[in-house]
Amino acid sequence: MFENSTILDLSVPLSHQAKSEPFPAEIEYMDHQQGSQQMQSLFGMASSDLKYSNGGGWAIEQIKAITHTGTHVDAPYHYGPKSGGCLAKRIDQVPLEWCFAPGVCLDMTQLADGVEITVPILESALADIDHTLCSGEIVLLRTDADQRIESDDYFKQPGLARSGTLWLVEQGIRVIGIDAYTIDRPFHAMKAEFEATGDGDAVWPAHFAGITKEYCQIEKLANLHKLPSPTGFWVSCLPVKIEAASAAWCRAVAIIPGKSE
Repeated sequence: MFENSTILDLSVPLSHQAKSEPFPAEIEYMDHQQGSQQMQSLFGMASSDLKYSNGGGWAIEQIKAITHTGTHVDAPYHYGPKSGGCLAKRIDQVPLEWCFAPGVCLDMTQLADGVEITVPILESALADIDHTLCSGEIVLLRTDADQRIESDDYFKQPGLARSGTLWLVEQGIRVIGIDAYTIDRPFHAMKAEFEATGDGDAVWPAHFAGITKEYCQIEKLANLHKLPSPTGFWVSCLPVKIEAASAAWCRAVAIIPGKSE
C-alpha cells in the first residue's frame, strides 16, 4: 500500500528550555565519559576494562517535561473526567486506529491572530479542495505558526471554535491536529475576551468541547506547508504509551504514497 512512499516529518523536537513552551522541558545530557563512570559503578569495573569503546560508556538523557511539551497527542481525559457521558479515555486507552488514518489538511493561513475557526470557515476550506470528510480521517489545520516557532510571534494564531470542533467530531473525525501551540485560540486572545465580557465560555472552548463529544488533538505539528496536496496522504501520530496520562509525546509523520512505476 505504501510502496515508494515518502515520509514527511510533522513534528517539532522536544527541546531544552524551548521558547515555544510556557512550561518548557529540561533536558540533562550525559555524555560518554559520564556514561563510563556509571558503567564502572554498575559493573564494578575500570574504564580500561571497556576495551571496545576505549573507556567510553553509554550516552543518555534525563528529561523533565510535562506530557504536553513538543508535538503531542491529547487524550479526552485532558479536557475532563468524562467525555460524551462516559469515563474519558486516558492516552493509553486511545484506540491506535484513531492515530493512523488518512489525512486532510485545511488551509487556515489567511486567518489573523485570535480568529475563531468556525463551521462556515471549515466548510469553505473543504469546498476549496473539493473534499467531503469521511469518518476516521485525521484533520490537520494549517496556520504556518510552526515557521515562527523560535519567536514570540509563534503564539499568534487562529484557533478552533467550540462549534467547529463539535462539527468536525459529528462528521466522524476522532483526531484533529494543528501546527500551532494550541488547538484553541491563543491564551492572550481568550484572556482578552474574558476580561472584556466576563464570560468564562471564552476560555478553552475547543478543548472543553471534548467533554461533550469524544476526540483527540495533535498540537505543535510542523511542516504542513510541505504536504504536496491537501489529501491523498496518511497520518501516523501514535502516542507514547504512558499509563493513565492525559497526553503523550508522538513522532507525527505524513506518509505520502508514491506513484507506481
